[in-house]
Amino acid sequence: MPKPGPRTTYRYTDEFKATAVRLSQVRGVAVQDVAASLAIHPFMLSRWRKQAREGLIVTKGVEVEKEMAAELKELRQIKKDYERLKLEHGLLKKAIAFTSARKATSSRSSSTAKDKRR
Repeated sequence: MPKPGPRTTYRYTDEFKATAVRLSQVRGVAVQDVAASLAIHPFMLSRWRKQAREGLIVTKGVEVEKEMAAELKELRQIKKDYERLKLEHGLLKKAIAFTSARKATSSRSSSTAKDKRR
């Protein structure tokens, strides 16, 4: 349910929009990561990117800080690594459950075989 009262709308400068668009164009950086780091909605950034393609927002001459671009790339790599580790963790849990189940069934059959020999 929406909050009562007037809606808050933010006005961003053309320089901010151009910088956001340039950051989103850095190779290896996702639009969602840029939007999250700038605390804006990804749809808004996508709209700004479209406006830049149409020439409504001028991005030429806007320099992107190398530290910020490197940080966004690192964030993207960390997210990829995290997803890979989650997948590996899930596989290891399944393998442990499988081997535990095999040990439980194999130990019963080996104890039954010993009882038959006696």
